[in-house]
Amino acid sequence: MTASPGNLADRPEASADLLSQLLRSVRLSGDRIVAYAPPRTFSIGFADTGSLHIIEEGELALRIDADLHVEYVSRGDVILLPRGDAHHISDVGTRADGVVRAGAVENDASGPEPRPEPEPARWLCGTFTIGDPQASHLLGSLPPVIILRGAGGPALEGLEVARRMIVFEMQSPTQGSAVMVARILDLIFIQIMRAWAAGTDVEPNWLAGAFDPQIGPALSAIHRDPGHDWTVEELARACNLSRSAFAARFAARVGQPPATYLAHVRLDAATDLLRDSSLPVTLIAKRVGYESEAAFSRAFKSRYGTAPAYWRRDVPGR
Repeated sequence: MTASPGNLADRPEASADLLSQLLRSVRLSGDRIVAYAPPRTFSIGFADTGSLHIIEEGELALRIDADLHVEYVSRGDVILLPRGDAHHISDVGTRADGVVRAGAVENDASGPEPRPEPEPARWLCGTFTIGDPQASHLLGSLPPVIILRGAGGPALEGLEVARRMIVFEMQSPTQGSAVMVARILDLIFIQIMRAWAAGTDVEPNWLAGAFDPQIGPALSAIHRDPGHDWTVEELARACNLSRSAFAARFAARVGQPPATYLAHVRLDAATDLLRDSSLPVTLIAKRVGYESEAAFSRAFKSRYGTAPAYWRRDVPGR
């Protein structure tokens, strides 16, 4: 008789799933989807929410408000802004502040070659609720924008299926459509993150480290038990690497030394306990690996600017 495969969520490796850790720790979930089909000249601002843009027609200009750099996107491109950075999307001839650039209007008839009329822009915008954007370094360490180009490749083929499902729910809403859309947005977020992290030119990041077979076991161990007294030697053994090789590869893939990453994860775990439990601060300090409440409070205040007890008092929802 064939044994039952069991529930994936009950398997040991599921607890070491760092992308799921991100979604849980920042309480990120799909919210809603809106279809945009603006006039030819437009500039639309988005802020304070995680955003997903699926370009269906036309060419658009994307600018993060805190950055002067402009990205041009077109049909088939998928854009994710996981941290909720404020940004504008406009037609290619309009600045983010709504001013039409010189030369963006149609050419005069006396010009050598009139510019063809641009294709009308059309795209889907999904938003994500970020329940706790400050409590986790995982979300904050992601890039402000992730762009998957074109319509090819397995990742975007899966996204196309998800897009069709969302369009169907938008065009034919019925009981449960809001939940369906929210769940599909969750799936799209995960798929984009997977495709980005598996890319060859990804920046050093915790998720890039999680996808590295030589470093992933160490990150899994840290997240599974942040309160353990981890040493570089012990983490290196978990990865079957020498101490020096492990430390160098960890810093190259994750972007920070193992001890620094461990300290961030411990404080993330502490904020979860402060928010979701009534445990005294002294016990929380021990659970997340600090030898004393004083050492824990110093580290916590250095990162959050306030003592653990005050952070707990002021956190929304308590």
